[in-house]
Amino acid sequence: MSANIRSQEGYIIIENNVIASIAGISAMESYGIVGMAAKNAADGILEILKFDKLSKGISVNTENDELNITLHVVLEYGVKISTVGENIIDRVKFNVENLTGLTVNNIDVIVEGIRTK
Repeated sequence: MSANIRSQEGYIIIENNVIASIAGISAMESYGIVGMAAKNAADGILEILKFDKLSKGISVNTENDELNITLHVVLEYGVKISTVGENIIDRVKFNVENLTGLTVNNIDVIVEGIRTK
């Protein structure tokens, strides 16, 4: 379901894939993140997504003009997972709310893997 914003002249509709792209780009700006992850359910293989497919590692649910976002990420080995997760949440919430004008209700960060050098 997409987000609808009512203005004096009509409605502005923001599709969930646009919000997912904003969230993905915002998350990738955080220190310690290697990339977004997509799991191939059939093989159980973890895949790090390229920059143009970041939204596949993100799910967005729009409910009553509030957003619930889930990000599947791969982090760099040696970073404090809780700190990186909090930074991702703060950055994504700030950018999505600033760019869309919508309220972010909840952001879940699921660490799918750690990349070693």
